[in-house]
Amino acid sequence: MARNVYLPDQIARRLAWRRDVVARQRDAAGTTLCCWRETYILPREKARMKVREWMDRLRRSAYVTEVESWRELGDGRIEFIVRRVPAD
Repeated sequence: MARNVYLPDQIARRLAWRRDVVARQRDAAGTTLCCWRETYILPREKARMKVREWMDRLRRSAYVTEVESWRELGDGRIEFIVRRVPAD
């Protein structure tokens, strides 16, 4: 298997880019805002299954999974946002 060889300037650019991304995700207090956010529109039962999948599959002590918001649409489907945030 071939390994990628990176020059020092390539590594420095990558680290600077990553530092900028993380800085944009921090609020005024310096805490990281949201690491990952997904929006779904599903029928009620499939929505429940999707949230259970998130909760069961992504259990880690460093992060919290939560349903940020949800609403029922006129046709009976549920629109919801699931997000993962760092645990305090």
